Amino acid sequence: MGIEYSDVVDHPIDEVFAWHTRPGAMPRLVPPWQPMTAVSETTSLADGRAVLGLPGGLRWVAQHVGSEYDPPHRFVDELSSDGPRTWPPRLIGYWRHIHDFEEAPGGGTLVRDRVEAPLPAAALRPTFVYRHRQLADDLAAHSDAAAAGYTARTIAMTGASGLVGSALKAMLTSGGHRVVSLVRRPAQGPDERYWDPEAPAAGLLDDVDAVVHLAGASIAGRFTDSHRAAIRDSRIGPTRALAEAAARASDGPEVFVTASAIGYYGYDRGDTELDENGSRGDGFLADVVADWEAAAAPAADAGLRVVAVRTGIVQAANGGTLRLFRPLFAAGLGGRLGSGMQWLSWIGLDDLLDVYYRALYDARLTGPVNAVAPNPVRNSEYTKTLGRVLHRPTLLPVPSFGPKLLLGEQGARELAEANQRVLPAKLTEVGHRFRQPLLADALAHQLGHG
Repeated sequence: MGIEYSDVVDHPIDEVFAWHTRPGAMPRLVPPWQPMTAVSETTSLADGRAVLGLPGGLRWVAQHVGSEYDPPHRFVDELSSDGPRTWPPRLIGYWRHIHDFEEAPGGGTLVRDRVEAPLPAAALRPTFVYRHRQLADDLAAHSDAAAAGYTARTIAMTGASGLVGSALKAMLTSGGHRVVSLVRRPAQGPDERYWDPEAPAAGLLDDVDAVVHLAGASIAGRFTDSHRAAIRDSRIGPTRALAEAAARASDGPEVFVTASAIGYYGYDRGDTELDENGSRGDGFLADVVADWEAAAAPAADAGLRVVAVRTGIVQAANGGTLRLFRPLFAAGLGGRLGSGMQWLSWIGLDDLLDVYYRALYDARLTGPVNAVAPNPVRNSEYTKTLGRVLHRPTLLPVPSFGPKLLLGEQGARELAEANQRVLPAKLTEVGHRFRQPLLADALAHQLGHG
C-alpha cells in the first residue's frame, strides 16, 4: 500500500531542496480540491512539525524525523499527535512520507516521493501529480525572475489573506522573497504592518521594493445600492491613498502593482478581440475599473512603474466561480448559461500568480496588462469542458432568469452573462509562458483530474 512517485525537475538539486525549506512551500503543495489548509509550516525540515487543518476543526500533524534528515538529499515526516483534534486522523494507522532528491543523469533533479500508508496508490496519485507540477512550474517562475535580476526583494501586499493574495504570498516567500502584509488589525510580527485604507500612516511603505495591492470587496452578489457602494468605495479611495503613500515613502517602492479587471471593456463586446488598447466599455463595472486604475496616478506621477492587472475569470477549485460550479456540475446538473454564445475570458490561479510576479520584475510591463489565458472560450465550450473533466453530462441549460434571481438584473448582465473576448497582448509581446494555456488543462490541474 502507499505510493512511490518520481519525476525529473529541470533545476539543480540545491535549488530544489532549498525551495522546500522556505515559508510558503507547504501551501503551494496542498492540492486545492482537498479539504485541508496549511495551518502552520514547519520551522525545520530536520525536526520541526507542520500542521494541516481538516474539516470539523481536526488537525493533521506532520513530524519531521531528525535522524533521517540529509540535505540536500532527503527529509522525512510522519503522522503524529498533539491533542484530541489530532487523534481521529491516526485512525488510518501509519503514515510515513519520504522525500528523496538526487542529481538526474541528464541534468536536473530526480524528485522521488514515497508514502508508506494503508491507502491505495490510485487514491494518492493525483496529489503527487499536482505536487510535482507545482514544484516544477514555481521553480521555473523563480528562475525567470532570477534571470531578470529579481531576487530577495521585500514586497508589501494588501489582501494577503484572500484567494489570490494568500497563494501569491506563498509563491513569493517560497522563492526567497519577503512579503510584508498590510493588515487592517493590529500588526503581529515584523512581516505585518497596520494600514488604514483611508489614511495610511507615514512610513507605511518605507524600505520596501514593491507594492502589490489586492484588497477590495467581493464583486459577487446582488447589485444593490449598498453592494455597488462597497465595490467602489473599497477600491478607488484606498488605491489612491496607497499610491500616495508609495509616492512619499522613504527608500520606498519602485513598482506599484494593483489589481484591476477586464470589466473595463464593458459587459457585451460581442466577438471583438480586446487587447490592452481596447476601448472602455459600458456599465457600472467599466466605470469602476476606469476610476480604480486612475486612482494609482500619484504613484506614476512620482516615477514608480505602475501596472494594473486586468484579471479575467479566475479558475480556482477553492474559490471564485469554479468553487460554486463544481458541486453543481459534479451532480450532473451543470449546463450552458443562456444561449451559451457569450465569450468567457478566463485564467488559472497559478497563471495569475505568474502574471503578478512578472509585473514585479519585468520593466517592460507598464499600465494595464490583461491577465487572461490566450484561449478564451464561449460559455457553451466552458460548460462542455468542465463536464468532460468531471466526467459528468451537461445537458441542462440554465435559464436566464436564474442569474437574475441571484444577482439582480444588473449583476446578471455584468457578471454571469458578460461577453468579453479578451487577449493577453502585452504578455504575448514579452514572451510570457503560461502554465495552462488551455482550459481543460487548467481545470484538470485545479480539480485533481490531470
